Amino acid sequence: MSLDQEFLEIDDSKELKFSSRRSVVHSTQGIVSCTQPLAAQAGLKILRAGGNAVDAAVATAAALTFFEPHMVSPAGDMFAIFYNAKDKSLKAINGAGRAPAALTIDYLVSQGITGRKLPPNSPHCVTVPGGVAGWIDAIDAWGSGKITIADALGPVIDFAENGAPIGEISAGLWYRGLKILTNNSENAKDLLLPDGTTPKTGTIWTNKKLAETYKLVAKNGKAGFYEGPVAERIVNTVQKKGGVLSLDDLKNHTSTFVEPTPIDFNGLTLWEVPPSGQGILAQIAVGIIRELIADKVVPPPEEWKLNSAEYLHIIIEALKIAFRDGEEYVADPLKAKVPTSELLSKEYLNRRSKEFDPTKAKPQYGPGKLNTANESDTVYLTVTDKEGNAVSFINSVAGLFGTGIIPDDSGFPLQNRGVNFVLDKSALNSLEPGKRPYHTIIPALLTKDDEIYAAYGVMGGFMQPQGHLQVLLNHSIFGLDPQKSLDVPRVCITPGRVVGDVTLTNVNVEQEIDPAVVAKLKDLGHEITWQKRYDPLFGRGQFIKLTKQENGAIVHSAGSDPRGDGAAYPFYD
Repeated sequence: MSLDQEFLEIDDSKELKFSSRRSVVHSTQGIVSCTQPLAAQAGLKILRAGGNAVDAAVATAAALTFFEPHMVSPAGDMFAIFYNAKDKSLKAINGAGRAPAALTIDYLVSQGITGRKLPPNSPHCVTVPGGVAGWIDAIDAWGSGKITIADALGPVIDFAENGAPIGEISAGLWYRGLKILTNNSENAKDLLLPDGTTPKTGTIWTNKKLAETYKLVAKNGKAGFYEGPVAERIVNTVQKKGGVLSLDDLKNHTSTFVEPTPIDFNGLTLWEVPPSGQGILAQIAVGIIRELIADKVVPPPEEWKLNSAEYLHIIIEALKIAFRDGEEYVADPLKAKVPTSELLSKEYLNRRSKEFDPTKAKPQYGPGKLNTANESDTVYLTVTDKEGNAVSFINSVAGLFGTGIIPDDSGFPLQNRGVNFVLDKSALNSLEPGKRPYHTIIPALLTKDDEIYAAYGVMGGFMQPQGHLQVLLNHSIFGLDPQKSLDVPRVCITPGRVVGDVTLTNVNVEQEIDPAVVAKLKDLGHEITWQKRYDPLFGRGQFIKLTKQENGAIVHSAGSDPRGDGAAYPFYD
């Protein structure tokens, strides 16, 4: 019997026909789950030093900037949701940066830049990096009080100075971004080996310039990044490329603490960071499915079969509606009237659910009517600690290596988050000075009866709300454990071919989905593209569930996506 057969559990009633080779990881003292094993060790080191989940998450995120610079950078953004076990409160931080104060649509037009969006490698896509400030603010607000930013950066400085081997998937994505680096930066050599190639799996990589950058932050805090040599290098490099980012843009940056938004589904509450992030799209899709169940438009969940055509049709159509609303309404709420509460109201979700047709796919949905004006790369990680705290944490440089622009003597790429702005003054998400763009990165938390239930997320551009929905349903409806919930083959909708004035929706499916199911989806009118198993398009997730025992002990149970290099690592002190 092969390993595939030995560990493949089949339940004919639910059609669980997929491979699941990893075991759930358990602990009573905490878990660090992320995409790189050595980065997870950074988080575990901080837990052993007396830090809490937030302290450890920052250390892990910083370490990932060394192991996965194609995904994350100190010049990227971060979001997080924190569950405080002491008072059972949930808090969130929007650590996204803003557009330069001098950047306007009129200015771009004067420079001959037109169209609906900026080119992804344009220096004008460089928004202010919010990640480093977000790390420091999260530690200051939610940390244990025993760990400083210097402590949290200690592991990444050690990795960068002394070297560490690169993982298999990371090496592959690094190579995929080679031309992005060489075509867009005179400093591409800073993220390449001496012979001009990218690191291969198992290659020991060093990045002394990144270490020097972090030493300045360790010594001077925010000023070490947003002022002084690092800030000057960022600004000078962008301006040499024709951008308008200024030292004042960096110096004036602030994180924003926000209240996460909830939606109830099947006995659980899904919490997301509100816009400017796209977490609300996962909640809209969840809410539409909830209304379809309540109105008996679809069979009751106990009759669903995992990844059947009928089931996937529900998911796909709900996501189409959610993304159309996101395109219309997700923007920076400090600069635009974003109707978050209206979009999540039962009345609105029920009205949107009426557009669903169980017998056929719609080529395109319009946005819902409200009383209001009219490939990304990321790392997601989650950490729990022995006190029962949990943090859902996400960091990103946006596209593969962001803009591909690397500041002088810094060792990291600049993000291209500004590519998500719309160059249309009538849109809520229009480019404006000092405005945050529509943001793809989203962490999630689940609660049950006001107690922490799980911290989870799926990274990967516009896959993220799709992953949040599918993993939630895998666990909530089909009862799969945290590991199998991540293992299940996924679908991902993307813009497809244009027919007249309509952009059709393309449904990408992973290889292990039954061909007979795909044939039925085509009969329903879906346009399908087969993708290889574990293609980066389908994201990479982490999932930690917390269960309180009768004696009061908390068991932490975690899974880590096989689409990444990493795993879930239990903490033991």
